[in-house]
Amino acid sequence: MFGLGTVPSAIMFLGCLWLPESPSWLVSRGACEDAREVLVRLRGTIDVNEELQAIETVCKEQESYDEKSRFYEMLTTPSTMKALLVGCMLVSMQELCGINIIMEEFHLSSFWQELIVSVAIGTAIIGASLGGFLNQRLGRKPMLLACALVFTIGAVVEAIAASRNGLLVGRLIVGLGIGGVSITAPVFISEIAPWRIRGRLVTVYCVFFVGAELVAAIIDVIFSPYKKTGWRFMFGLAAVPSSIMFLGCLWLPESPSWLVSRGACEDAREVLVRLRGTTDVNEELQSILAVCKERESYDKKSRFHKILTTSSTRKALLVGCMLISMQELSGINVVMFYSTTIIQMSGVQEDQLALWLAVVVYFTGFAFTFVGLYLVEKLGRRKLLLGSLAGVILCLSLLGGAFYLAKQHDAAITFIERVPSNISNSCPDTGYCLDCLGVGEKCGFCYAKDSANNPMSGSCVPINVSSNVNMAAFGRCGRNDHTVTWSYQACPFQYAWLATVALVLYIAAIAPGMGPLPWTINSEIYPLWARSTAYGFASAVKWTCNGLLSMTFLSLTEWITSFGVFWLYGGISLLGWLFFYAYLPETKDKSPEELEYLFS
Repeated sequence: MFGLGTVPSAIMFLGCLWLPESPSWLVSRGACEDAREVLVRLRGTIDVNEELQAIETVCKEQESYDEKSRFYEMLTTPSTMKALLVGCMLVSMQELCGINIIMEEFHLSSFWQELIVSVAIGTAIIGASLGGFLNQRLGRKPMLLACALVFTIGAVVEAIAASRNGLLVGRLIVGLGIGGVSITAPVFISEIAPWRIRGRLVTVYCVFFVGAELVAAIIDVIFSPYKKTGWRFMFGLAAVPSSIMFLGCLWLPESPSWLVSRGACEDAREVLVRLRGTTDVNEELQSILAVCKERESYDKKSRFHKILTTSSTRKALLVGCMLISMQELSGINVVMFYSTTIIQMSGVQEDQLALWLAVVVYFTGFAFTFVGLYLVEKLGRRKLLLGSLAGVILCLSLLGGAFYLAKQHDAAITFIERVPSNISNSCPDTGYCLDCLGVGEKCGFCYAKDSANNPMSGSCVPINVSSNVNMAAFGRCGRNDHTVTWSYQACPFQYAWLATVALVLYIAAIAPGMGPLPWTINSEIYPLWARSTAYGFASAVKWTCNGLLSMTFLSLTEWITSFGVFWLYGGISLLGWLFFYAYLPETKDKSPEELEYLFS
């Protein structure tokens, strides 16, 4: 079996002998004629002059950067540490809620659980709303520093919390930092990056985000067995990337666009020279000056009112908000928040297995974000986003189908346990497993297995609330009977892997396109005079939709069933796809001047 592995590698070796060299690499080495021959062979035509000239132009631009400026340009990525700290917080909170560590530590009611989860999202909306104003008043760099500091303080407060009130205060502080930086980092990247690689750098921002989710998920699996102190490490470790972000931002330059808007044109020129690695920055500086002059004419008026009354910016804001809202309403953060819960709902019984399967989901998102990083400047924004959203619609349909099959094959309650006289039992004694686990009485499902490993003789029994391991209060599963299985989080389902596969495919579809592109396009489509305000509004829409879905997902699974929820998300995504097909323009390779008139 291992020997057969040499066959495809040998075929690959032989096949590569007939492959041509990359035309871009040949041009970078001065072999333009060889590059022309390769292009003629690949394209099947001798009319390759235009493509060859485009390659030569890009290579000359790359050569214009010296090593210092290339390194300095890479320093724009510390601003994407914002994504790392946001991901750490969100996934840590999700995993904590999934394994009930905080609930057991602080004896939280259902109301307090929802409050702890959602309060950071609420203050993130406030932070996003204020962030657009503050990063224009204070500057992009000071805003990034302030948000990193706020988040670090919030994470420390969470980690040392001695009560639920202390934890709540920490969550409030963390949310303000998240909301403020969520609108500043993408705007900063788009303003400081050369416009030809603008989309790729904003996508790098999303790579950090999903990378953080993966790291945080692994950390949470490691610390989950330590229920007394593990959650403190989960929260406290989130202060590490925010501290790194703070230190990294000390070396960042201020945005040239913001400097020009404050009349510091010489400072803006120095920043551009350092970033571009050349003194020939007059054209770019003049472009920024022209936009800033236009912006000054609106300073005395309500800028948001001007956005709404100007046709082009109103259309841009509508498209931008639709992109952000569809990203949320397609279920991306619900899946991330509740990935462990979704996996358990599909029938996976073991907590640790469900947590590790969630890690697989996060790894898929991380890996396929690199696919988006490659394709964003190849296919363009419009094609990549429409293709990604089409895949999301299909995968949501498959995910709903997996839960529909679980409902159809649900194990029946056919066995009635003998109830001790000193215990009150309000769990149902008829129906199915999902009916048992779905009631608000803290019930679990006890069942035996037949020769084919199918559930049989199922009973619904209250959970022993005084037990630290959530055992059955009485009956077969309450006395260590090894002939039966106890389940209080998920119903037995032979094909539970279908939901996990559908979940992984969903992440693979959304990660390259609908994950990063709403942010990429939002950082491009607004004129400079409206950018901070419009981006702040779009970010507030994002956090509002995020909170709405996060606080209603579990309730919706009870009202319209789990498969109904995913089909609902799929239907909303289909409406979004139709909207983008009709109204979303291509922004790839558009200069700032061209983007100004994109919606005119």
